[in-house]
Amino acid sequence: MQNRRSFIRGSGLVLSAAALGGLAACSRTSTSSGGGSGSGSSDGGGGDLLSQLQEAGTITVGFAGEAPYSFEDGGELTGATVAMHREIFGELGIDTVEGKLTDWGSLIPGLNAGQFDAVSAGMSILPDRCAQAAFSHPEFQYTTALMVPEGNPEGLENMQSFVDSGLTVATMSGAVEAGYVESLGLDGIEVGGPQDGVDALKAGNADAFALTAISLNWLADNTVDGVEVTASFVADIDGVKQYGAGGTVFRQEDTSLLDAYNEKLDEIIADPDRYLSIVGDFGFTEGELPPSEMTTEILCSGDLSSLQ
Repeated sequence: MQNRRSFIRGSGLVLSAAALGGLAACSRTSTSSGGGSGSGSSDGGGGDLLSQLQEAGTITVGFAGEAPYSFEDGGELTGATVAMHREIFGELGIDTVEGKLTDWGSLIPGLNAGQFDAVSAGMSILPDRCAQAAFSHPEFQYTTALMVPEGNPEGLENMQSFVDSGLTVATMSGAVEAGYVESLGLDGIEVGGPQDGVDALKAGNADAFALTAISLNWLADNTVDGVEVTASFVADIDGVKQYGAGGTVFRQEDTSLLDAYNEKLDEIIADPDRYLSIVGDFGFTEGELPPSEMTTEILCSGDLSSLQ
């Protein structure tokens, strides 16, 4: 996968120093990076969630079973986000990460209902989600790809390949790719999870399955025969490149936990070797490292013009 840090700089897409300075600095210190009220911590004091979790030594995270981010293998919780969480929460004195399998669309509602303490799913940072919960600093930057029958008989390359084609694309319900289908007015079907998308493709109910490139490559390499994955791309909607990244999700009031998490995350993001030592076994490369100009604030705002 192309390293978008190099792509942005090589294409003259870097924001000006004046534009970036304040935003990037804010990104690394704000307690309201989830797009909430920004009214300050409501979990401060001895009874805050961070202290409770440290005392218990255990955190429960919601996950949707999407490999290679967070999934079960032989009954064991694993994946890149899980590995990141074990590293960071372990440094915070929370040694055990337990998981609760949840439908993708129920992750944020379940979090806010207190069913778990954070969401471990590599969830894309989007404005509507930021209005409901608090996101960490970006952990992984995303590109999209298409899973197609072996040989790619329709010659599909990106979302624009489906415009006026009569072809159908499957997307995961609640995922960003479903939004691309709606915005472009494509013929699409929504599925409940990655395996459902593969099944739709295999059954001929869809001509392709659109999802993050890292997820599709994992599926193709580990579980599925007779398919291939196209080169990754950044979706283009109305001339705006849909650059994106994912992060860990917290309740808006749990600011001390969010701040402590971000502090440890920033140290990992700043050290590519350490980053890869944590997530590299799951197919992630330095190309998934989010560039410094891609902040939670920009992604929560939905104004991606500064990243073009």
